[in-house]
Amino acid sequence: MVERKEYLAQLWEWKDEHIIKVVTGIRRCGKSVLLEQFKDRLHLAGVEAEQIISINFEDLEFEELLDYKVLYRYIKERLCSDKMTYIFLDEIQNVPDFPKVVDSLYVKNNTDVYITGSNSYLLSSELATLLSGRYVEISMLPLSFREYVTVTGRPQEDAFSEYMQTGGLPYVAVMNRTDEKVNQYLEGIYNTVIVKDIEERQARKEKDAGRRKITDIALLKTIARYLASVIGSPISMKSVTDYLISSGRKISPNTVS
Repeated sequence: MVERKEYLAQLWEWKDEHIIKVVTGIRRCGKSVLLEQFKDRLHLAGVEAEQIISINFEDLEFEELLDYKVLYRYIKERLCSDKMTYIFLDEIQNVPDFPKVVDSLYVKNNTDVYITGSNSYLLSSELATLLSGRYVEISMLPLSFREYVTVTGRPQEDAFSEYMQTGGLPYVAVMNRTDEKVNQYLEGIYNTVIVKDIEERQARKEKDAGRRKITDIALLKTIARYLASVIGSPISMKSVTDYLISSGRKISPNTVS
């Protein structure tokens, strides 16, 4: 694993500060690995195992903790009374009402809280509402080109060609790669982000507003492809609609919106 020095330095700078550390970023960019690396640094700095509480909510082992009241009791029972307790909650969005837990831990003495979550749940615009200004966001990206070269060990010219074509997702850099395998892996992540994350996010918003969720996934993906092709250019509902109509699809700006 390549050491994510930039993000580790940011976490270390905020260590022991009375503020919630929120690591956000696209799926599979390495948020969980970053927490593991940070915990290793804590151990090297003399932090004892009993001072660290670490929960990954994608692990079936912690399924019973998806109830926020159960989660809070679990953590509270393990807090150290006379020294700092470092609390890591990975993929926290899987816990309904998780802000209640995080806020309750925040107000306790000697707690240092770190959380990660999917961008579809922890957008910057919503963090202020969820955590009421008691947080700092560390926005994580996939591997930089320098990190990609370090991981792959390839000559820079060869690595640059690969990096430009397939990007810097960490697993792409370390996998026993063929073009077909890389494409399948990236397609899976793309479909998860575009279809699952956006669909679920919109479903939550529209349920709250009394509207139906997205049902035309093909249209959603078509719009996403178009937006990706015009990055840097001004767009409007009309321009997107005009493009779709020119491609032979009858559609209204309201549906596009």
